[in-house]
Amino acid sequence: MSLPVSGVLRGAEPKAKKKAFALGLMATVAAAAIVASPIVTRPAMAQTATRNFNIPAQPLASALNAFGRQSGLQVTLAASTSQGVTAQPVSGNLTPDQALARLLSGTGVSYRINNGTAVIGAPAAAGGAGSAEGTTTLRPIVLDGQPSAEGDVGETVIGQEQLERINPTDLADVFREEPGVQVGSSLPMSQKVYVHGVEETNLAVSIDGARQNNKVFHHNATNLIDPSILKAVDVDAGIAPADAGPGALAGSINYETKDAADLLAPGQSIGGFVTSTYNFNSDTVTTGVSAYGKHEGFEFLGYFTFGKGDDFVAGNGHEVGGTSTNILSGLGKIAYETQDGHRFELSHDRVVDDAPRPFRANAGFVDTGRPWEPRVRDYRMDRQNTVFTYTDTSPEGWWDPKFQLAYSSTEVKVPIFGPPGYLYTDTGETSSFNGKFENKFALDIGNIVAGIDFYSDKADLDDPFEPGTEKATNVGIYAQARLEPWDHTRLSFGGRADHQWFTGVNGSEFDNSGLSANISGEYDLTDFLTAKAGFSHVWAGIPLAENFIMNPAWDYGADGPKVVTANNYMIGLEAHYEGFTAEASLFRTKINNARVAAYRTAAEGALINKDLDSRGFELGAGYAWTDSSVKVKYAHVDVDVNGAPADSDSGNYLATPVGDIFTLTATHTFVDWGLTIGGDLEYAPEYDHVSAGDPYKAYTVVNVFAEWKPETMQHFTFRAEVKNVFDETYSDRATYGQEFGNVTPLYEPGRAFLLTAKATF
Repeated sequence: MSLPVSGVLRGAEPKAKKKAFALGLMATVAAAAIVASPIVTRPAMAQTATRNFNIPAQPLASALNAFGRQSGLQVTLAASTSQGVTAQPVSGNLTPDQALARLLSGTGVSYRINNGTAVIGAPAAAGGAGSAEGTTTLRPIVLDGQPSAEGDVGETVIGQEQLERINPTDLADVFREEPGVQVGSSLPMSQKVYVHGVEETNLAVSIDGARQNNKVFHHNATNLIDPSILKAVDVDAGIAPADAGPGALAGSINYETKDAADLLAPGQSIGGFVTSTYNFNSDTVTTGVSAYGKHEGFEFLGYFTFGKGDDFVAGNGHEVGGTSTNILSGLGKIAYETQDGHRFELSHDRVVDDAPRPFRANAGFVDTGRPWEPRVRDYRMDRQNTVFTYTDTSPEGWWDPKFQLAYSSTEVKVPIFGPPGYLYTDTGETSSFNGKFENKFALDIGNIVAGIDFYSDKADLDDPFEPGTEKATNVGIYAQARLEPWDHTRLSFGGRADHQWFTGVNGSEFDNSGLSANISGEYDLTDFLTAKAGFSHVWAGIPLAENFIMNPAWDYGADGPKVVTANNYMIGLEAHYEGFTAEASLFRTKINNARVAAYRTAAEGALINKDLDSRGFELGAGYAWTDSSVKVKYAHVDVDVNGAPADSDSGNYLATPVGDIFTLTATHTFVDWGLTIGGDLEYAPEYDHVSAGDPYKAYTVVNVFAEWKPETMQHFTFRAEVKNVFDETYSDRATYGQEFGNVTPLYEPGRAFLLTAKATF
């Protein structure tokens, strides 16, 4: 178990010269992107592939938000463009160009699509995308990574274009351009996601809309995901809408996986690809194979990834034990859509990580004084998710239904050691059977989503001496309105009513009910400046305890564990002018009575509660043009638990120290050469708002890449990248144990060269 003790971090502080050189390198990449001038424009695959669109008639801002999600394109829009404009309905398998033309038909608003960006309110590019009737030239604003036009003000969407550019190998890569989201650990099977410092089990997490209940073992990841199957990631930081699901104490995260329509080219009915990456640092080979197609309403997708490799080497030149790769992942989808728009889809994804890991998988080594504990032990983590979804792709007016049933589970097997050595193997499993039925009611000024959902969650520990099981069942009703009631104004507000039945390890039963509410909005102060604000109150019932600390001797008392609630606040400004963007926001999340159960006898272990307070601000600025972009972001996050600074031990369950995080990203595409270059930088200065031990040390990490799509071999893509260019010795800010003297934290890989080749057919 975790041992919070004071001590000194065993790490190396970045040298001033290295830091200056790193900043200089990124500045050079940014400058190269600014001065470069491409000659020829070639449409990206994402712009020409057909996709399944389902966008009812609604205000233009809301319709374009839906278009951006469903097309995978970045959308730019002038604030004044959407005022009083209603978009046309769009449905069916179309290219983004076709869908956007239908959506804007008769509105008098022009558009163009170039390099993965749809510019609304600009004249059509010569020889490029078409325009809607009655073209009007307006100043564009860029909404990439900004809150959505539907009024969910804390929302950040990492879309397909961004994911393809990042080419992530784990969840840390997925979020590495978002300083407000941190990922602890360098091992996929022990990576935890923190939003504004709050651990992800305090958010509503879903995959393809299906609830995840993966609180198995605090040394493991809660959601092991193969990032190569992802189409988009949607994060609501703090304020989540009612239709995000129950338990959204500090927001929500939804991972959306790829469909056949995302991969097929126009006119193509069947296809596939093979991709392989070699990591020179750990001699790891990761290979992905996929086949997909559609025919007369049927669609299918099969996708497998398998990786094998050795332990990696940290920046200090030492091999980090227990970091080898042995992972197998798969995604399968089948769907059928009738001629009148009834769509049925069944998907299943599964990922298994089976390799020796550090004895505590989120720490390099913990000196506990127990000589019988080996440095590494075998872990096996198996996560799977099955989802059935029905939707109507040709909605009419007030009837736009969605029905979903899902089952998800995560299983961890780990050997238990005592003074004689190996004793036995424990198995912990959490599962969730869940579903919902909802309908979107289209209005002249927006839409309302209303529905009912349920979950039946179970946490089970299979131990020969002290087995335990906790269960929770919840039924909720909800409604969320997203409206544009007046010019310059976008509102989102809604609420939930939930009733939960909880069963403890001793059979004790408790039921509770509660209400949740949220409201947020945006108001255009000028054509280029928008104010935004929001608030939410969340009731989450009683969370299940972690499997591996459940104790059959727990006594829950007469009243049982306390229910958990939270309040979230946010206020901010955004400015957009001719490709330039700037944003600033203040946020705060307060969670009351968070359940942090511990293995102890009697009532104390089952009934431990703590209060959390996460607060801070985020700043950002960027400039995007036809084939290039530059972005800089900064987040400052302070987290207190029970009135004292958080430590990384509380991060195992609740929250972790974050401090200050700077990110810089720059890319440029030489379209006539088929070459894209870019890179990113993360800088974390020293941070001393921690409860014990020394301050967290500073680090600077730089990654660069070049991707080539040759003109003469259009079915091939080649990519070379260097991660951690300056061979920094560091642990990500959210990684466990950095302040404890008896803990050697799990270091990130040192300099790593990666080569990737992809063939599409």
